[in-house]
Amino acid sequence: MVYFSRDADERGHIASITKVMTAIVALDSGVSLDSTVTVTPEAAQIGESSAMLQAGDTLTLKAAITGLMVSSGNDAAIAIAEALGSGMKTSDDQTANDAFVAAMNAKAAELGMDNTLFSNPHGLDIGDYDNEMYSTARDVALMCAYAMRNETFRSIVGQEKAQITVNRTGGKAVTIDLTSTDVLLGSYEGACGVKTGYTEQAGQSFAGACNRGEGDLYAIVLGAPSDAARFDDAKTLFSWVYDNQVSYALAHTDQTTTMTVDGTATEVPLIAEVPFTAWPDKRVKATFADPDAAVDVFAPAGNVSQEFDFRELTGSVSAGDVVGSVSFYQGGEVVATQDLVATEDAAAPDPLQAIGIWWDRLWQGFGGKDLVAAPLVQNDTPLIYDKAATRADGASVADIASGKTGETDATDTAEGGSDAAASDGGSPSGDAAE
Repeated sequence: MVYFSRDADERGHIASITKVMTAIVALDSGVSLDSTVTVTPEAAQIGESSAMLQAGDTLTLKAAITGLMVSSGNDAAIAIAEALGSGMKTSDDQTANDAFVAAMNAKAAELGMDNTLFSNPHGLDIGDYDNEMYSTARDVALMCAYAMRNETFRSIVGQEKAQITVNRTGGKAVTIDLTSTDVLLGSYEGACGVKTGYTEQAGQSFAGACNRGEGDLYAIVLGAPSDAARFDDAKTLFSWVYDNQVSYALAHTDQTTTMTVDGTATEVPLIAEVPFTAWPDKRVKATFADPDAAVDVFAPAGNVSQEFDFRELTGSVSAGDVVGSVSFYQGGEVVATQDLVATEDAAAPDPLQAIGIWWDRLWQGFGGKDLVAAPLVQNDTPLIYDKAATRADGASVADIASGKTGETDATDTAEGGSDAAASDGGSPSGDAAE
C-alpha cells in the first residue's frame, strides 16, 4: 500500500536511479552472471560517476552490475548495454545500446510504469544524452520493488563496500574497491538499498529500501535540494511509517465464555452468538480459532472494520467446530481473517422435535415472524487514532489497538483516522513511501 505520496505522478528526471532498470534488464536477460563483459573506449570515457573501468577491461556480468549499482558506474552501464544489447537487436541498423534501451522501456511497460521513458542506461541528461526521458516517484517505487525481489540484485545493493576483479590488457587481474553512494546502509536500522541519483536537472534523488523483518518499505525522494536532504527525507518517511504501526488485537469484547474441548475447560472471549438454524430460537456461542490473534496495522490509514459470515447450522455442533468466519478491513483491504469456532456442544432437534419445528415455522411464516434467531455480535472494533494521541483516560492508540483497555464503544465500521503527515525536508518534484 502507499502510506504517503506527494506529486507521486509528476514526471521528472531520475538521474542514476535509471540504473535500477539497467540491472533489471541484465538480470532478466537469461545471460549467465559469469559471462564476460568487455569495456569499450566509449564506455570507459563516459565520465561522471565511475566504477574505475578502463578500455579493454574484461569482467563478469555480475561484477559489472556490482560496479553499476554500488558505485553508480556510468562506465559499467554502457559496458552492460553494449555487451547484452548486441543480442537484443531487432534490425541490422539498430545499435546494441539502442536495443538495450528498448528492452528497458519494454520492461517498464510490463511493470506498469506508465509514466516512464528511458533514453540511455545510466540516466545522464546533458550533452549527447540530453534527450527525452522521465519517470515518477510512483513508477520508481514499482521498479525498485520488482528489482528487490531478485536475490542477486538485493545482495549487491545492500553492500556498503564491495570489490570487483577486472582483467586488464595484458592479462593482469586488478581488484577495484567500491563504496556505495547510499549512506543509509549501516547507519539506519533496516536500510537495505537501493539507488541514489543526481544531475542538475534531476536534483538530488534517492530510492531507498528498508526492512525490519516485516517486509520491504520503499521511500522515493526525487529532486531534493541537497545531498543530505534526500537521505533525511527518506529517513523521515521510513520512521513515520514504522512509528505509526500498531498491533491490533482482533478480539475486543468484555464478554467471556467457557469452552471445553477434550475435557479441558478454558475461558475465551465471546465473539458472537451464531444462529442455530435447526432451531427457531437458539444460538451457538462462538470465539476465534485463535483468541489471541493480532495484526499490525498502520494507524493513519484509518480504522478497522469487521464483517461476519455465519454458516448455516442445520445439524449438531460440537465445541471447536467452525461455525463462521470474520474478515477485518482497513482502507477497503482485508488485513486479517479468523474462523469462528463453537465454544459449546449443541444438539440438533430429534425427529419428533424437527416435525414440531417445521409446523411452527409454517404458521410463523404466515404471520411474518422471524424463523431463525438473529445473530448477536459481541466483538467491537475500537477507533485507531494517531499513535501519539491519548484519550481523557490516558490510553494511547497502541493500548486501545492491542486490547489493553476496556474500549468497547466503537462501531463495526468506524470512520475517521489520522491525517497523513508530510516529511519535514520536502522535495519539489515528489516523495512517496510504499
